[in-house]
Amino acid sequence: MDGAALVIGAGPAGLMAAEELARAGHQVIVAEAMPTPARKLLMAGKSGLNLTRDEPLPLFSRHIALGSTPAGQGYFAGAEGAFGPAQVMDWARGLGIELFTGSTGRVFPVGMKASPLLRAWLARLRGMGVDLRTRWRWQGFRDDALAFDTPEGARLLRPGVTVLALGGASWPRLGSDAAWVPFLAERGVPIAPFRPANMGLRVDWSPAMQRQFGQPVKGVAIHAGDQTSRGEWVISSKGIEGGGVYAVAAAIRDGADATLDLAPDLDHQRLAARFQRPRGKLSLGNWLRRVMGDPVRVALLLEWGGPLPTTPQGWAARCKALPLRHAGPIGLDRAISSAGGIRLDALTEGLELRALPGMFAAGEMLDWEAPTGGYLLTHCLGSGRWAGQAAVRRLASER
Repeated sequence: MDGAALVIGAGPAGLMAAEELARAGHQVIVAEAMPTPARKLLMAGKSGLNLTRDEPLPLFSRHIALGSTPAGQGYFAGAEGAFGPAQVMDWARGLGIELFTGSTGRVFPVGMKASPLLRAWLARLRGMGVDLRTRWRWQGFRDDALAFDTPEGARLLRPGVTVLALGGASWPRLGSDAAWVPFLAERGVPIAPFRPANMGLRVDWSPAMQRQFGQPVKGVAIHAGDQTSRGEWVISSKGIEGGGVYAVAAAIRDGADATLDLAPDLDHQRLAARFQRPRGKLSLGNWLRRVMGDPVRVALLLEWGGPLPTTPQGWAARCKALPLRHAGPIGLDRAISSAGGIRLDALTEGLELRALPGMFAAGEMLDWEAPTGGYLLTHCLGSGRWAGQAAVRRLASER
């Protein structure tokens, strides 16, 4: 395949890069280590594939954290960020996928699942001549070649261009195991350490909280630094997880103190008035349940609220700023995504590795992070498209 285009990794970024290269008329091989492509996309789509969020691109892109590179430099500074929500929706409809926009602006397939979109996409890529090779695991460099372990034995490839789209370090059982890090590091590519992103928080619960495991937490606000989340989350045996936590998880991971507002729709005085209700012979727990109306919030107040207040004003103050006591982020093995990866100053504006001309990188390999809610997937697709287009230009310049 000397002179052809190679994409390593068959997730959203890699498949988008392959599509751009094939559309330009190039022979494209996609090498995927797992038995089937896009496993993380399919996992994300089990509860409903959130493709993007229907909002203007400038507002949308403000949610992207650029890791080790100052904002305005490199990735997302210019045209590479132009594949935004409108373009993602047009692309999905072009695959025959009907979409709808929810009340929060999140965009989903009408059928909710990822598998119909992936099947249609793979069929289109096959029709364009893209050669998908599964169980092809990249083993690094052998002089001027790329080495692979394949079902047919060891193989060496010398492509004209290569797009790396191997993912970050989260959910390694789905294929994103960061095994590529030493291969690039030994060739002089600077890489920022991986950290969990869009993750839950570990909590060492008291035995009294066991009855709350699996319970959803609704109608609560989490404050972390200057960020606030009012999304739903879940109490688990390991800690707290879910969209409401993920929205502020990066700020907490990076050192922001976090508090809960157990009654965000009530101001301090109105809440204090509720706590003036006489307790009488009621137990503390029953009295709090009557005052607050939600046993889950009462359990959190008793778990994290000590020493307990004795006045209505004190109870109100504690409910409005309840310390969120945690033991740090849940690890990369359960994080939705990861921060860290190839430093953005290691890349040209076309996402070409400065240390390895002719090799491009896209998706979660790059040192950026985005919240869930469509931001992460949209920018993986966008970076794959941009890297693929830059690889096309590279091949054209060498003719």
